[in-house]
Amino acid sequence: MFWARTRLLIVTLWVGSLWTVGYLVAPTLFSTLPDRVLAGSIAGSLFRIEAWLSVACTVILLISVRWGGSNPNFTPTKPWIGLVLGMLACTLVGYFALQPFMAALREAAGPGGVMSSDARMQFGILHGISSGIYLMQSLLGVALVLKSK
Repeated sequence: MFWARTRLLIVTLWVGSLWTVGYLVAPTLFSTLPDRVLAGSIAGSLFRIEAWLSVACTVILLISVRWGGSNPNFTPTKPWIGLVLGMLACTLVGYFALQPFMAALREAAGPGGVMSSDARMQFGILHGISSGIYLMQSLLGVALVLKSK
């Protein structure tokens, strides 16, 4: 029973934090703060925390499946584990693979944050891909919530 409740709590924390950071906090920062560089810096810090939280949640969920004992109300199926691993893959690609390229483009822009038109286009493309991956992770999270008991 402990592991079943722990799994549900971890899934809720993970998916809830994804939605909160990505769809409430980050847009609010950009619409509220007059300095877009500051808003981006704060949002970047929040996404970094979210990425590490995703890794931690994956590890805890997989441990709970392996050593969590049996629960008659929950049998982890391949699709459930696939959703967890799919969400982790989104984090690994979106944050740990694409984000360093985006950070390099921001650094190259200098302290004023003024990018060349090519750098701005590259940043926009990477940001769009990253946003799409984040949306995919959020939708996988919906499925994970619906499959968790």
